[in-house]
Amino acid sequence: MNTATDTTHCDDLAKALEAFRDHAPLIERWGTELARRLCSGARLLVAGNGGSAAQAQHLTAELVGRYRDDRPPFSALALHADTSSTTAIANDYGVQEVFARQTAAHGRPGDVLLLLSTSGASANLLSAAERAHRLGMTVWALTGRSPNPLQLGADESLCVDAPVAATVQELHLVAVHMLCETFDRAVENGEAGRAAADGTPGADGKPGVVGRLVGRARTVGRTTPGAPVAPRKGQA
Repeated sequence: MNTATDTTHCDDLAKALEAFRDHAPLIERWGTELARRLCSGARLLVAGNGGSAAQAQHLTAELVGRYRDDRPPFSALALHADTSSTTAIANDYGVQEVFARQTAAHGRPGDVLLLLSTSGASANLLSAAERAHRLGMTVWALTGRSPNPLQLGADESLCVDAPVAATVQELHLVAVHMLCETFDRAVENGEAGRAAADGTPGADGKPGVVGRLVGRARTVGRTTPGAPVAPRKGQA
């Protein structure tokens, strides 16, 4: 009996990863642009179905929480994570409207909608992309092989050249982590990041939004040496 370990999956992933490297400049541009927008008060909306929903939620967790180093939280919403809204919309308006209606509710001009799909053909994602464009949002897509409908319906797309959905999803996760790394670097090195680091005021003479947030994040839980400590609730 042949007991050799089947490494086909690993081989497919390694092959797809080589081609995926060509997308690095696009991911870097996305991360830098996303940092610029979110630092200015915009938000990121993301959505996907099944495994792609998990990947999308992974991204929002990294932005609202943190990726590696401590930094301020940024506004990022996974539209599929609100089960009450998704099930109510699906029941009342149909599954195709699940993400489009939430995009209409939460999206604003200048926001970014990032859609993840291995097939690039999910009707509810295509509807969300159309609604986002009507609102003046920018639509990015992570998909499988091109061409596909979602690629054509987005402003920009990263299409993974792999024949298996599992491999596509694995490389979508790589893209998510690279995006977060570029985002954090842009926040740290950008104009807003420098203002946060050295206290340089913004154009209005006041510290920028990110500067105030970074300063607050660095002082949370700390007290000035020698300063009196307020009594806890219940203490005299």
